[in-house]
Amino acid sequence: MKVMVTCPPMLGMKEQFIPLFEKQGIEVFCPNVTQTLSEEELIELVPKFDGWIIGDDPATRKVFEAGKAGNLKAAVKWGIGVDNVDFQACKDLNIPITNTPGMFGAEVADVALGYLLGAARETFYIDREIRNGSWPKNRGMSLVGKTVGVIGYGDIGRNTVSRAKAFGLKTVVYDPGVNSVDSGSELCIWPADVDQCDFLIFTCSLNATNRHMLDKCVLDECKEGVIVINVARGPLICEEDLIAALKSGKVKSAALDVFELEPLPRYSYLREHPLCILGSHNSSNTTEAVCRTNNIAVEKLISFLESK
Repeated sequence: MKVMVTCPPMLGMKEQFIPLFEKQGIEVFCPNVTQTLSEEELIELVPKFDGWIIGDDPATRKVFEAGKAGNLKAAVKWGIGVDNVDFQACKDLNIPITNTPGMFGAEVADVALGYLLGAARETFYIDREIRNGSWPKNRGMSLVGKTVGVIGYGDIGRNTVSRAKAFGLKTVVYDPGVNSVDSGSELCIWPADVDQCDFLIFTCSLNATNRHMLDKCVLDECKEGVIVINVARGPLICEEDLIAALKSGKVKSAALDVFELEPLPRYSYLREHPLCILGSHNSSNTTEAVCRTNNIAVEKLISFLESK
C-alpha cells in the first residue's frame, strides 16, 4: 500500500513517522508543500494512494471523488481543525475519515499568551527597531485588571483562559456551545460586552455560521485601542475591516497566526503595520505535540487500511 502526507508540520519530521509506516510495509510519499496543495494538484495525486494524511489542503468533494475513482481507501485529517475537509463527501463515498482532536490546546494557548504579552508591551516592535539601529522606549500596557475576550471554549480556549488568569486578566468567554465556564470568567453571547475587552483572542473552530464574525459592525462596538489576536482560523476575521480599523487606530495592533489567504500575500498591509505580530499558521508546531499527533494520525490511518 501507499500513503501520501500533505501536512507541513508532519512533513518536517519525516524521520519520525516514515518508519512507523514502513514497519507495516506501507510506502510513504511526501510532496513538497509550503502550506497547502491546490485542489487541482490533489485531484491528480490523491487517486494514486491508498491513504492520505491531510493538512490544511482543500479536501473537497471533487478531490474525494477523484480519490474514490482511484485507489483511495481512507484518510485522516492531521490536527483538530476540519473546516477544509468535506466529511459529508467522505460519508457519501464510504471513505473512512477522522481527525486527531485534543492535541494542541496547551501549545496554541502558549502562543496566544505570547502574542498577548508581546502586543501589550510591544516587545516585537522594540526587537525589530533595535536590529535596525534604534533604541526605542515604548510605553506598554499593564495586564492586571485588563479584560480579555476569548472566543471559543474548547481545549485551546480553556487553556488560554487559565493562562490569562495567571497574569491577572479578567476573562470573558464567548461560545454558544457551552452552558458554563470556570469560576472567575463571564460567559457572554457574541458580541455582547466587546466594548469591555482590551484584548480579543480567537480560539474557536471555523464553521458556516461564524465566518467574518469580527467585522466592521463588531469592530465599531469595540473599545478604542483594542488588540486582536487570532490563533484559530483566518476567515473568522474580515481582514479588510481589520485593516481599516488598524489604519484608523480603532485597533491598536493585531497578532495573527492565521489569515484569510495563506501564505500571507506580500502586498498585504498587515506586513506594513509596525505593531502587528505575524505568524505562519504555526502555533501548534512543537516537537512534542507534532510527534504525539503524528503517532495518532499514523495509527488511525493504518487501522483504517487494515480493515479494508
